[in-house]
Amino acid sequence: MLSNPEIISLPEIRSSGGIAGVQWTNPLEHSDWDGQVARQNHPERSFFHSSAWAAVLAETYGYQPVYFVATESGKLRGLLPLMEVQSGLTGKRAIALPFTDACDPLCPHPTAFKELFRNAAELARLRGWKYLEVRGRRNLFNGTPPTLSFYGHRLTLPAGENQFFGELKSSVRRAIRKAEKSGVRVEISQDAGAVKNFYRLHCKSRKRHGLPPQPFSFFRNIQKHILANDLGAVVMAHWRKVPVAAAVFFHADGPAIYKFGASDEAYQHVRGNNLIFWEAIRWLVRRGADKLDLGRTGLGNEGLRRFKLGWNAAEEKISYFRFCPRLDQFVAARNDASGWHNKLFQMMPVFASRTIGALLYRHWA
Repeated sequence: MLSNPEIISLPEIRSSGGIAGVQWTNPLEHSDWDGQVARQNHPERSFFHSSAWAAVLAETYGYQPVYFVATESGKLRGLLPLMEVQSGLTGKRAIALPFTDACDPLCPHPTAFKELFRNAAELARLRGWKYLEVRGRRNLFNGTPPTLSFYGHRLTLPAGENQFFGELKSSVRRAIRKAEKSGVRVEISQDAGAVKNFYRLHCKSRKRHGLPPQPFSFFRNIQKHILANDLGAVVMAHWRKVPVAAAVFFHADGPAIYKFGASDEAYQHVRGNNLIFWEAIRWLVRRGADKLDLGRTGLGNEGLRRFKLGWNAAEEKISYFRFCPRLDQFVAARNDASGWHNKLFQMMPVFASRTIGALLYRHWA
């Protein structure tokens, strides 16, 4: 927990952009947080700005929400969401937001963001943060080169699914038809049992990619705070009663989000992943979604990139900016998702990999 009483509320700051005050707050302490964010009606608003996602991160990993807000006449006018991560292994720092592909600051103009970031940098110095990191699609730092870059993909969802199907890449259409002809069955669920089935596939997928799975408590809290409140679902494909692929989608009143995917490689030939996406799109359209965020893709992951582009998704860049308060400058970093450790986790039994993941992810962020 943040314990310095003198920084519970930062001094009011007047700016040329008309922002009346800047302070930090905890969205979990505001019953109308999501309504305030929605009423701001910012084009980059997403599910990741919600109190539900903050609750998942705080409850699973013990992170402290430090959401910088600019208000005017009691209304939210700017938002820079941060989580303080305290770790003896990787250092104390703040991230916007951990385990989130992109979470843009919500500011009407650059001046508002400048005030929010200036206050966040001051808190970073007071709290001794190793760095603070902003993850989003816009470069709000006057052309500063990003610390890390990824591909992002967003899909405009159809008003009519028949026309949309015809506009997909031919390989995607063939894969969907093959899955249907093979007897793949898709279920959409929000209950705890679906999360458990997804997690089994998640562990298999992470082993295949040479990464430890996140702790089950993370997905249990996703079910508790998100799925159980009708803010998303697990979409799972079965073939001959065997779970072969699954994905987790979030959706409230903004763009829908594809957050996690998993599959059993032994059943890749039945194309369960393709049918999952198709049925998820149909479900999201029925719920009123008009956009689907497909998340980030590593610059070297051409297979995943082709899969997303096959759905006619628009491609963009996602950039991470890491600011070091001690040096008073942005710093470079390395993407640690790939390396020698991948082969180690590929050889490791799932139970051992799960244990390591449960221990390390809190520090990894």
